[in-house]
Amino acid sequence: MKTAINTAVKTRTLPLAIADFKQITKAGLAFSVVFSSIAGYLLGADQIDLTVLLLLSVGGYFMVGASNAFNQVIEKDLDALMKRTRKRPVPSGRMSVPTALTIASVFTVLGVVTLYVVNPKTAMFGAISIFMYVCMYTPLKTRTPLAVFVGAFPGAIPFMLGWVAATNDFGIEPGTLFMIQFFWQFPHFWAIGWMLDDDYKRAGFKMLPTDKKDTATIIQIIMYTFWMILASVFPVTGLTGTLTLSVPAAVIVFILGLGMLLFAFKLYNNRSNRSARQLMLASVSYITLMQIVYVVDKFL
Repeated sequence: MKTAINTAVKTRTLPLAIADFKQITKAGLAFSVVFSSIAGYLLGADQIDLTVLLLLSVGGYFMVGASNAFNQVIEKDLDALMKRTRKRPVPSGRMSVPTALTIASVFTVLGVVTLYVVNPKTAMFGAISIFMYVCMYTPLKTRTPLAVFVGAFPGAIPFMLGWVAATNDFGIEPGTLFMIQFFWQFPHFWAIGWMLDDDYKRAGFKMLPTDKKDTATIIQIIMYTFWMILASVFPVTGLTGTLTLSVPAAVIVFILGLGMLLFAFKLYNNRSNRSARQLMLASVSYITLMQIVYVVDKFL
């Protein structure tokens, strides 16, 4: 009888532990970051090395997982105040702080070591991303809307990290990839901030550029979307070194950007959470499809 009960408990516990692990490391976000890194690698590589690609993917997951685990430990009390986050492993009490810190620390070490095997510059940028996310962006979220600007730096690193992993070099090419994803961060996260404004305010987070859902916030969303589009098509000029974009590919990327811009203007007209959600989903589609177009254009 006891054996049957123990087996049943283990059967229920294992899926919960896996779910908690995925939450503490934000597996969905980690995979999207890895996708960006792979796209950057494919753009920079003369020849595809599957070993390097695997190390970049695993190391990237470790780094993102570490950042998110540290973040959830630091913000555990604030997460408990928000509907969106109060059921996370640490604020809900399902996972202890020491356990979460252990995961974060082990992932940091494994991430840096794994990326260092790729090359030292890749490890350096990976370490910088963790430091900026945990030590700068996270504490600033309750102090100033400029936190999103600071957070855009580590958020923009993955796309260019792949190029650095492929070339062991940082120049105009990875710099351009960085700028594309840097400008993209603002409309993406401000759309999320608009949707979750009430929840964020419960925890004291200042996520919108003017700290309120007003015209000035939407104008900044539109402005950064515009700069994102320009950065995304700029390689068609031939001024970005070996990072190039054909005219047909640039037209496709431009149309994708216009689609996202239209959703930004829709938010301007409607001022609704539904429009903000549509903009957020459009931004996710844009960054994914844009990276695919870049990679396909290189190999055609």
